[in-house]
Amino acid sequence: MQNIEMTVDGNILTIRVDLTKDFGPSASGKTIMIASTKGNVSVPGREEIKIGLNAYKYPER
Repeated sequence: MQNIEMTVDGNILTIRVDLTKDFGPSASGKTIMIASTKGNVSVPGREEIKIGLNAYKYPER
């Protein structure tokens, strides 16, 4: 994972992403990657639950 922290408190999943990070252009080059799970991953402590997340922004024009 890049720039993603996941925590579980009881039945609540909290996802933290630092929106100031920048990992360069996406594969298509149309957006700038901010965070990614890089596919589906298990929620901590809940292996039966999967999550996939991508955060991106459009470049300044």
